[in-house]
Amino acid sequence: MTIFDENLILETINMIKLHNFDIRTVTLAVSLRDCMSENINQVCDNIKYKLNKFASNLVRYADEIENDYSIPIVNKRIAVTPISLIGEACREKDYIKIAHTLDSMALELGIDFIGGYSALVEKGCTLGDIGLINSIPEALASTQRLCSSVNVGTSKAGINMDAVLKMAEIIKKSAELTSDKDGIGAAKLVVFCNSVPDNPFMAGAYCGVGEPECALNIGVSGPGVVRAAILDLDKKADLGVLSNKIKQTAYKITSTGELIGRKLADKLGIPFGVVDLSLAPTPAVGDSVAQIFQAMGLEQAGTHGTTAALAMLNDAVKKGGIMASSYVGGLSGAFIPVSEDAGMIEAATKGVLTFDKLEAMTCVCSVGLDMIAIPGNTPVTTIAGMIADEMAIGMINKKTTAVRIIPAPDKKAGDKVVFGGLLGEAPVMDIHNFSSENFILRGGRIPAPIHSLNN
Repeated sequence: MTIFDENLILETINMIKLHNFDIRTVTLAVSLRDCMSENINQVCDNIKYKLNKFASNLVRYADEIENDYSIPIVNKRIAVTPISLIGEACREKDYIKIAHTLDSMALELGIDFIGGYSALVEKGCTLGDIGLINSIPEALASTQRLCSSVNVGTSKAGINMDAVLKMAEIIKKSAELTSDKDGIGAAKLVVFCNSVPDNPFMAGAYCGVGEPECALNIGVSGPGVVRAAILDLDKKADLGVLSNKIKQTAYKITSTGELIGRKLADKLGIPFGVVDLSLAPTPAVGDSVAQIFQAMGLEQAGTHGTTAALAMLNDAVKKGGIMASSYVGGLSGAFIPVSEDAGMIEAATKGVLTFDKLEAMTCVCSVGLDMIAIPGNTPVTTIAGMIADEMAIGMINKKTTAVRIIPAPDKKAGDKVVFGGLLGEAPVMDIHNFSSENFILRGGRIPAPIHSLNN
């Protein structure tokens, strides 16, 4: 006879009902490498067939698992092979047609987001890469569920500064083409250094070329649960005790993700991929990474000590998660998006959390400059400088870094952008007015650091 621990049952219920614990996303990674053709119409037909084959039951089965275990699954997503590769063989490189095909399939399948409108150009661009990158603004403006990413640097290859400048132009144009929605096109576009091929989180998810035909990756989130666990501790508990409590909590969260992921993968008849344990916040009160810092003892996110608190949080989350699953992957750690975190929004509005402080925090966070609104008249070369700084942090520190910024059309510092849903809202942040132009226009490639020569 099985004996149930009443305290553990109540604890799980409280995690869900009181502290916003959820499975943030189930992301089906699907390889489209066998969809290539010289004929663009054939490519689109192949994509439809492949996605129907593997994803037709994703939403239904995820809903069944959610009901069986009473654990919310917030988003159902698909990630595909970087589309620059899939469209490259076409005689007519109509990437917009592929974008519309992906978006229409997401709608038909009931998918929240589909990622992989992507290119990997850390050492240079092929004709296919150029075609896709040039099409990104129109693709994002004319679709609802499509997400895009471009990798412009790695610790092995260095930083492609020509691609950095190009992506700054693309970001600005993506915002301008969606000016009626506060530049939301740029909110669905991310620029990476050391991008991750099994990341289930948007906008950067894609199915890497080393991935299997199909796999299910899980994104688990629980900043509210971690915050509640910290608040339960004695306020005088030292940082070692605090770190251990975060590890224990991360273990519980990851174990739940592992269970749900494997059950859903079995139901779909596909391999289980990874659990990405990332404390990804939402605009909901209490579901905030910034409020974890406050529970730790900081008066406000962004004040002195925030980077140290984030470093400890990120490390403890990973240590706890890695013990709960054989396959922890993706980005795993703590996200610090401004618009998607109620506490970060508050700190930015008060002026405590600045652009420079956010950049410093990206040295130790899970990804990078995320969902930050900047004035719409910011020069392209200044945006390129922001991207270059963040790529350098990733390259030197052998970590994934990213930039997802929104040059809000017709908005200035102190104004606000509103996207709604998980994307939330954010104050337009003040930035430096001094020029980066002469440095950025040199172009070329920043060489990889000396530690890249480790073979």
